[in-house]
Amino acid sequence: MEKHIHLAFVFGILGNIISFMVFLAPLPTFYRIWKKKSTQGFQSLPYLVALFSSMLWLYYAIVKTNARLLITINSFGCVIETIYIVIYTIYATKDARILTVKLFMVMNVGSFALIFFTTQFGMHGSLRVQVLGWICVSFAVCVFAAPLCIVAKVIRTKSVEFMPFNLSFFLTLSAIMWFAYGLLLKDICIALPNVLGFTLGLLQMLLYAIYNKGSKVSIKEDYALNPMTNVVVVNPLGTCEVVTIPDIDIVTTQGKDGAEEKEKNVENLA
Repeated sequence: MEKHIHLAFVFGILGNIISFMVFLAPLPTFYRIWKKKSTQGFQSLPYLVALFSSMLWLYYAIVKTNARLLITINSFGCVIETIYIVIYTIYATKDARILTVKLFMVMNVGSFALIFFTTQFGMHGSLRVQVLGWICVSFAVCVFAAPLCIVAKVIRTKSVEFMPFNLSFFLTLSAIMWFAYGLLLKDICIALPNVLGFTLGLLQMLLYAIYNKGSKVSIKEDYALNPMTNVVVVNPLGTCEVVTIPDIDIVTTQGKDGAEEKEKNVENLA
């Protein structure tokens, strides 16, 4: 039993280190926002989702009482995501700022308050822990829809240009660490979401191996010309990485229109 506890501690520490790095992944984005004094079309929703996830797992870890390593990483997550959101609201347009505040009040304040008061005063003992755990699991499963968007784009375009290898690698590595941590603690609510995380990470790396030498989609780097989509990749235990990818449908349409226009110009010259 003691051996299992020591191993869980080791995997928890490794999970903390990896998750800490992932939490800092959006720093270049916010440096760009600070430097340009503009949010440049980025959205606040991914960071609000990441904050909500950290809040849920932090509450679960506190109620569970024997998951200190979940408390450390998700406490840091709540702080860093709050900083990101504050910076965003400072440089966002008026409409984006209002939308951010509304989403924050509904999700991070309203929804969390509802969960907190329902579980705190309507449930007791092991029932409270179980219900909270499955709420966290349900939310973790829901956010897996975001990485699947990237997977779908890779298959559709036959290009891994929009799926950084480090994203897949750290998603898989993080899932392994936290799965082992949950398994050793015999906590299915920690282990289960990371089975999905591990599977998704392997799928992404497999696609990377298949399409690594595929054709690249021609896209300019100018954000003003090409619509961009923010995709948040949230680790089942709260940590997130936000990936900015071009809207392939719009860019492809623009490319086709441009080609047709060039063909017409050539015909007119002829």
